[in-house]
Amino acid sequence: MTDTAAGLVVAEDVAHALAEGRAVVALESTIFSNLGLPAPANAEALELCKRAVLDQGATPAVTAILDGRPHVGLTADEEKRVLHGSRKVAERDLAVARAQRWDVGVTTVSATVALAHAAGISVFATGGIGGVHRASELTGDISADLDAIANHPVITVSAGAKAFLDLPRTLEYLETAGVPVLGWQHDWFPAFYTRSSGLPVPHRVDDEQVVCDVLRFRTRPSTGVLLTVPIPVDDEIPAERIDAVLAAALESSTQAGITGPAVTPYVLERIEKETDGRSIPANLALARNNATIAARIATALAANP
Repeated sequence: MTDTAAGLVVAEDVAHALAEGRAVVALESTIFSNLGLPAPANAEALELCKRAVLDQGATPAVTAILDGRPHVGLTADEEKRVLHGSRKVAERDLAVARAQRWDVGVTTVSATVALAHAAGISVFATGGIGGVHRASELTGDISADLDAIANHPVITVSAGAKAFLDLPRTLEYLETAGVPVLGWQHDWFPAFYTRSSGLPVPHRVDDEQVVCDVLRFRTRPSTGVLLTVPIPVDDEIPAERIDAVLAAALESSTQAGITGPAVTPYVLERIEKETDGRSIPANLALARNNATIAARIATALAANP
């Protein structure tokens, strides 16, 4: 492992790849913990995403907090600790986790984007980003993911935003923040389990180099790029089925007084139960697909920095 000036612990394979200018893809660890997927699906997701990145010739770099230190890239033993992680770390929590020496902290999108940038990684793959929550005009609930994407020059590859969010307002927020939102070989903003939310994506892109050039030609040095990749056709859950489940899950969370970061795991658990577990294969498929596309983009970026 390598300790950087920023206090990061960078795994040897990741450090070597970065030093040699080879492709690296950052991966968040929340999805690989029990907060993201139940065991053993979380371990399966980890292996699928890592393999997808490796198959494209890139190096996977899972991020996490371990023993109060931010890690970029994990050993096999460290990955096992992450699988049992139960404490989320958003970007705002990174300093607290270090100061209080948290044992295991699994990183969200916002924390991973920040750690990727600090390590010199320009491409990050996740499942779905957070966004503007429904009824945000009353609660003010807007995910830190959006601010992180807007303030770190990293390409975030995701299956759009989680379907239970206010997707029109999420897109409006990203426009206000100056974040280019791209659709990978697709004209519609995806909604995680479904390929289209019914909202047009601002810009369609059809090859890796264009995505790299969008990051390269940004007008604000700190701004990142959001690349949305629809779930593979065969793994999609039809909108008419998932919409009713989402509505019931959100109503239940409201009645239970669940707010903030606790909403996501609660709603995902309800979706799993109400879809008879079909949401788990969908999660695995979109996560692996995103990792594959991210690795292709990272490879193109490394070939033409």
